[in-house]
Amino acid sequence: MRRVAPVLALLLTVAPVAACGPDDPPRGRNTGRGAQPAPTAASSAAASPTAAPRPDGAVTVAFAGDVHFEGRTEGRLAVTPPEQALGPISAALSDADLAVLNLETAITGRGAPEPKTYTFRTSPKALDVLKDSGVDVVSLANNHAVDFGADGLTDTLAAKAASPVPVVGLGRNAKEAYAPFVTTVRGVKLAVLAASQVEDLTNQKWRAGATKPGIASALDVPALLKAVQDAKKQAPVVIVYLHWGDEGKACPTAAQTTLAKKLATAGVTAVVGTHAHTMVGSGMLGKTYVGYGFGNFLWYGTSNYPFSNETGVTTLTLTAGGKVTGEEFTPALVDDQGVPQPQTGAAAEAALKRRDGLRGCAGLAPAPAAASSAAVPSAAASTTAG
Repeated sequence: MRRVAPVLALLLTVAPVAACGPDDPPRGRNTGRGAQPAPTAASSAAASPTAAPRPDGAVTVAFAGDVHFEGRTEGRLAVTPPEQALGPISAALSDADLAVLNLETAITGRGAPEPKTYTFRTSPKALDVLKDSGVDVVSLANNHAVDFGADGLTDTLAAKAASPVPVVGLGRNAKEAYAPFVTTVRGVKLAVLAASQVEDLTNQKWRAGATKPGIASALDVPALLKAVQDAKKQAPVVIVYLHWGDEGKACPTAAQTTLAKKLATAGVTAVVGTHAHTMVGSGMLGKTYVGYGFGNFLWYGTSNYPFSNETGVTTLTLTAGGKVTGEEFTPALVDDQGVPQPQTGAAAEAALKRRDGLRGCAGLAPAPAAASSAAVPSAAASTTAG
């Protein structure tokens, strides 16, 4: 069983809350640390002195789930200091060399809502807040990135172009939407790309084409595999962040497992993602790490889905050649303000045990445990209501 991350020493009150989809029910600081980005420049800052030690020639990459700045979490955009917008769990993101998550919303103040039950929007400030919270790469390949039509998509693309943090999975055309963010961190070259496998209005109507703006689609498997092949020409470490799975289901679908096997065969180092509003199994598929579902993260509302509050940060240690040498999980629970609060003690151990138990129906082997560290990050709790 993997070590519970040291950030769990932060004691906070937790309360149940939260759980996107085609028609989802209501639910709810640094960038490029040591990185030399291409093609998008990102600001550089020193890694936290409390971060776990990395073996020579290795990097740590942290992943989290779905983020909204709507409803009860809209106020997180105004939290001061901004690095506390995601709460104390952001320490687990900042302490990694690279951190990736999904922003589940259009970035616009214009446009008519698409004909779907739930539509989400936020302002470009969300990207600044995520950067300040330790996020290094943001995926917009999801079923809510184009919730406000052509005008909203135009604004979202403009926000991407001006973003302080690299955005993947959406573009002015398919070439741009499938393009990876490529960076070198601690001498390790990585490529991160994103796509959505959710069969919904967005993936049908707003899928990027040769001359059409939109999201990268994982339903077009040849296009995704071509993107992976192109990424591997640029970097030996390739990470694919997907929007996939069935809402409320803690086991992967046949579509997920089939795609995961194809990506593993293509040589992807890690294929991970979200969408189910609950955690789904994670582990090794041969040499490839697969995370079928990271759950909700910063979540705008409540849900009827069991376990939709369970969340956390998964951190992988990767070598320059693309080998996964360690996995660490920081359990958290979405509180009544929609903020993921780290769990400690018995609650953390129970969360870790349940997470490991999800691996069974996913057909995955345990990942190697991360090297232990005595360091304990410090962070202040933020209780600003969303």
